[in-house]
Amino acid sequence: MIELIKRGLMFGNLFHVASPALAARYNRALEQLTGKTTGLSDFYIDISGYSPEIGQELGDPLYLNQDGVNRQFILLSTEQRRCPLLDAKFSISRPILQKFITENEAALFALTARDAVAGELVNSVYDISHPARLFDLRAITVEADTTTGTVRNAAKLAGKIDTFLGEEDAWFDDVLIGEMIQLAGDTGDVTRAPVTLKPLTIEAGNFWTAHFGGVYVFQTLDHPAVIGSVSAPEDVPIKYSFDLTDRNRIAKFFEYNDLVEPIVKARGIDGAAILRQKMDFILISTVAQAGVDLTGTTRRDMRMLTRRHHDILPDEFHALADLVNWAEHGGSWPRISSEHPAYFYTLRAADTDVAPLVNMLLSELCPRDVRQLFICHKQAFYAAYASWPAPKQEYVAQYLEAEYQADKMGVRTALFGHDAPMEEPATPAPDMIARVGPWGAVRR
Repeated sequence: MIELIKRGLMFGNLFHVASPALAARYNRALEQLTGKTTGLSDFYIDISGYSPEIGQELGDPLYLNQDGVNRQFILLSTEQRRCPLLDAKFSISRPILQKFITENEAALFALTARDAVAGELVNSVYDISHPARLFDLRAITVEADTTTGTVRNAAKLAGKIDTFLGEEDAWFDDVLIGEMIQLAGDTGDVTRAPVTLKPLTIEAGNFWTAHFGGVYVFQTLDHPAVIGSVSAPEDVPIKYSFDLTDRNRIAKFFEYNDLVEPIVKARGIDGAAILRQKMDFILISTVAQAGVDLTGTTRRDMRMLTRRHHDILPDEFHALADLVNWAEHGGSWPRISSEHPAYFYTLRAADTDVAPLVNMLLSELCPRDVRQLFICHKQAFYAAYASWPAPKQEYVAQYLEAEYQADKMGVRTALFGHDAPMEEPATPAPDMIARVGPWGAVRR
């Protein structure tokens, strides 16, 4: 994993806690939430305040996420909203934290200027010992306050101010006035600068969870289903339950709910270029497994590798080649059924509310498409990367750094966006061709 870390592809974009003041605030919040403290004064944290270094120090990678439910969080800065969520147990956790920070940015900016904000993503489930318990996750509520209770005290002060202004004899209540003065010393003037955090409750709806080997829960669709990465979850309150090997049933599930569309027919993108890139990934995966030295390989070398190793290339490669040939030159439409190993490589999520979750599921169904696996399902990517031969690891790390890291938003929009203009892609400049190959980075 060292290559990924060096290139910013793992543990990248974390918030650096480097000052004694921030470390002290973090420790106060950590002790309040967990009863534990850290001896570190320089470390990195994700959007939830989780630190890999502290997890290693405490010997507990779930020190802010006991049993993988009701994740706790520590905010030292609103800049954490840009950070990833490491080792996520639920796909909805990071979007909820981002929404909470964004909707309370001004208040959090003021609060974190003096203290850490500690909180929890609260739901009614504290134990997920059986897949059926996943369906008890109805809604998640964000609860948060500073370690000194600034928000709670501000609410108390606001109530006492209402009493002071509303009751006739309150002007003579020395106890009330004394309490107001004491609270104001902690919170400041809440009449001019209100210290409140907007309540946030999100319906659980559709999500992925790392529990039980990975499970996708689609419960709000017209035709709901639950899909397990390893096995079909049993005894769940949904009629249809299957795993990733049930290709026909997954294909029908996608079709019944209008969740996917063929890449070559999607509007506003160069579908053939995207499929060619998938062919490159399949090629690299195959030849690396065969022990081919990929040192210095560029995308210009792909055609040569294809000619040399054509006899060992899998069916996925040849089917995608037929589809690219149809897209670029016409002819008969290649029939690729859901039983064919290339079928899910030809699809992307349609424009629906669950598109990110569908693309995440597709990345597991198309594990040789390393770019989509990295973008949509980091945990599955890291697990797969650890098992790859060294040549493939090096090539993939180089590729992701050169093409994805350079323009994350552009690549994501081109691959998964649905508002791209209907226009021909621009021809890459000569220096770009030399860097990333004849098709260039896939972008809007």
